[in-house]
Amino acid sequence: MALVMFTNPEYRDKTVYAVAGSHTQTILKLALENKIPINFSCQDGECGTCVVKVTSLDKNRERMGGPLTDKEKTVLKQLGKLTAEDLEKMLVDDLPSEWRLACQMIVRDEDIRVEY
Repeated sequence: MALVMFTNPEYRDKTVYAVAGSHTQTILKLALENKIPINFSCQDGECGTCVVKVTSLDKNRERMGGPLTDKEKTVLKQLGKLTAEDLEKMLVDDLPSEWRLACQMIVRDEDIRVEY
């Protein structure tokens, strides 16, 4: 099981367990199940309302994360969260972006902090 800590300056931090590797449990779905008030609209990766910052809770380990979807790449570039250089660096270094869309990112077997 993965630990997911949701944090926001306006709300108390909340840590929940996620079923890692379910291939269907997005950050947004996990937040909704646990009554965590992440903003969202389309739930399809097109509007960018659910943009979050994801970092590792384990300081000794690089965050894995899954690859960004094409929708995420497009929307995050439009929002100014990613540049063409960032995308190129992610491909070369095989590291995920810290900026994600909560409706698109699938929770993996890693402990993460989600800032919303």
